[in-house]
Amino acid sequence: MSSAAPYGDPHAVAAFAASVGRSAKKLQRRVTLMEVCGTHTHAIAAAGLRRLLPESVRLIAGPGCPVCVTPVGYVDRAEALARKPGTVVTTFGDLMRVPSSRGSLERVRAEGADVRIVYSPRDALKIARDNPASTVVFLAVGFETTTPTVAAALAEAETDLVPNFLILSGHKIMPPPMRALARDPEVKVDGYLLPGHVSVIVGSRAFAFVADEFHIPAVVVGFTPTDVMRGVETLVECLAAGRADVINLYSRVVTPEGNTTAQALVDRFFVTADVVWRGLGTIPGSGLALRPEYVHRDAGRIEVKLPEPLEPAGCRCGEVLKGVIDPPECPLFAGVCTPITPVGACMVSSEGTCAAWHRHERFWEGHA
Repeated sequence: MSSAAPYGDPHAVAAFAASVGRSAKKLQRRVTLMEVCGTHTHAIAAAGLRRLLPESVRLIAGPGCPVCVTPVGYVDRAEALARKPGTVVTTFGDLMRVPSSRGSLERVRAEGADVRIVYSPRDALKIARDNPASTVVFLAVGFETTTPTVAAALAEAETDLVPNFLILSGHKIMPPPMRALARDPEVKVDGYLLPGHVSVIVGSRAFAFVADEFHIPAVVVGFTPTDVMRGVETLVECLAAGRADVINLYSRVVTPEGNTTAQALVDRFFVTADVVWRGLGTIPGSGLALRPEYVHRDAGRIEVKLPEPLEPAGCRCGEVLKGVIDPPECPLFAGVCTPITPVGACMVSSEGTCAAWHRHERFWEGHA
């Protein structure tokens, strides 16, 4: 038996599910639990965990996919930069097919723009070194997990004097949207499954406000079925007992203070900013912008002509990200919108809720 086996033990999952059922009987109401991590969304769907929960416990996906919450205006700007002569736009693969107001980065590349898929910010930095006559822009989209890697690439560019390496910051941080959702009566979140990867960087203490300000219990959990179901069990037990705690169930990799070295590196280059989230609108202090002393690395300052931002007609990705609807409630789901022909960002990204439902959940919910 491998060391990871206890975290994927089906007998343990079944035992946790039975415990959830017993605790749920004490609630005398239906409760909504939200995961705010795209990796959790796919893990839950792949293991069929929602089917193991009682009717009184609803588990929904929140804005945990960084590509999905990136607004259409960001993609419009990335396309406009790609069309500028002498510019190379570099990006992770998921962003290539996210719809813009006029098409996608994939389409712009097909039209002749120099858009390249990279696997890390340092790949983009190497392209900048190898092409000193070009402006190389890295599309920096992600949560706290990936921001330190971008900061490290910026530090290297500064040290090695690579002037043509720029970023278009689409970085976002998780606590502000969780505050917004906790205040939103349309969603009414009763408990949070906190993001494991983000928590490695920021630490479990970063989410203390969930219990302190909103009296909502929250748990940091890993990504195996056993991790997740233990987290659900803990949340339901807290709700049944009237407790609001932030509990770290992923202590094998998450500490209270997080990775302070990574935090310091991010703080060197970035400052919080008010940014737009798809489905949630503008949330104060929820994004990261480059500090004024590094404005020479900011591709957002390059003048480009932008269209009026236009979301795909009929797409309800924003409501899915907010947890207001499940993917099958979108009229485009599994019809005109599939992973092969995606209409909305939630179907494009490998971490998207619609992609997870299309791959796994729809076969259990009668939407195949």
